[in-house]
Amino acid sequence: MGSSTEGETTTLALLLQASQEAFSASNVTILIIIILILLLLTAITAGAETAYFSLSAKDINYLKLKDEQSATQAIQLLEQPKMLLATILVTNNFINIAIVITTNLLVKQLLPPEMNEVASFLIQVVVVTFLLVLFGEVLPKVYATQNNLRMALFSAPVLKIMSGIFKPVSSVLVSSTNYIEERIGTKPSNNISNEDFEHAIELTVGHTATREEVNIFKGILKFSNITVRQIMRTRMDVSGIPNELTFPEVQKLAIEVGYSRLPVYKESLDKVAGMIHTKDFLPHTDDDHFDWHKLIRPAYFVHEGKLIEDLLKEFQQKRIHFAIVVDEFGGTSGIVTLEDIMEEIIGDIKDEFDEEDLHFKKIDDSNYIFEGKTLINDVCRMIGEPSDTFEHVRGESDSLAGLILEISGKFPVVNETVSYKQYDFTVLNIDKMRIQRVKLTINPDDEDL
Repeated sequence: MGSSTEGETTTLALLLQASQEAFSASNVTILIIIILILLLLTAITAGAETAYFSLSAKDINYLKLKDEQSATQAIQLLEQPKMLLATILVTNNFINIAIVITTNLLVKQLLPPEMNEVASFLIQVVVVTFLLVLFGEVLPKVYATQNNLRMALFSAPVLKIMSGIFKPVSSVLVSSTNYIEERIGTKPSNNISNEDFEHAIELTVGHTATREEVNIFKGILKFSNITVRQIMRTRMDVSGIPNELTFPEVQKLAIEVGYSRLPVYKESLDKVAGMIHTKDFLPHTDDDHFDWHKLIRPAYFVHEGKLIEDLLKEFQQKRIHFAIVVDEFGGTSGIVTLEDIMEEIIGDIKDEFDEEDLHFKKIDDSNYIFEGKTLINDVCRMIGEPSDTFEHVRGESDSLAGLILEISGKFPVVNETVSYKQYDFTVLNIDKMRIQRVKLTINPDDEDL
């Protein structure tokens, strides 16, 4: 009877010990998994800080062109840089504290109970420091420095979630920071604007270089930030060839428009089939029945948000001078040529087909007459104003007529004047609901009076 009771006690003890060991092993596994997840999150947030705040204007423009959800989230985060930084810092500190606590629990599970407390503390400090420095600082930031775009896209969904979770804390931090900045004042920024650079160019070379040379320097300065949309010829200015025309009709049309390269389209300009060089017609001018469709070359398509610096490189690599500009829906916005790009640096290039009087007439230093389809950037260049003069009111408009509609908020009538700051736009002609000609009057600025 006694031996039976002792056996049962031994069995219960063994079962209890086994269950405790199994429970301990299970705890260790769970803690290790939690630590790995936390290390991944701290790596993402640490890398994101380096990635987002090292993005150039070109990188941001690239993100705006991508249709991926992560790119959209990245742009939304960049619209509030202070909130983004606060979210990253709060998230990173929260995760680091969680790693410290979790690692402490894990070390207690693994180390024997009889170990000296000082030795246990030192082991925990070494392990946590190693993990945080290696996986939370060095590796992610080195990777993000070399792959900032990829890291920004990868971390965007995580940061978007974290910004929602920690929004109350981040908002308090941003508000308090703004309050402190207002109270103690901020140091003047060391960033130099384009206007400062232009002024420096005037001071350094303005007295020795010609006006054309100074303008070339300024064109080079602004070249890297100009998009195709800013310099393209809009759709209403594009002369294309319908695919169904006969060869004599095509030749007649080519002579009338006077361009060396023309897009070929089916039904409408949104369905461009290719492009054609008028020089290819020369061997076949006597053959009225020649199938000119054999001469169609593949068209090169670019997005209207593409930077002209990148487009110039592509033109050089592919040895092409002409591209079809499309919008985000795939519709044709216009065309852009190598000549359009070069004009941004060296100024207008005139050839025998350019009719300057048709687009621009200077009455005096304060009065000009433009066609409504003239690009806003061209208007600014012709009146000697910065290209971003009307940036806050132009909306999605590229032409002078569109700018007037944006400012007015309605369709104007003939002789109606629409004003913005010291600029008065008087509508001179309207044809079929299109503003044809506009008189621009520049009034003296209040600061100049």
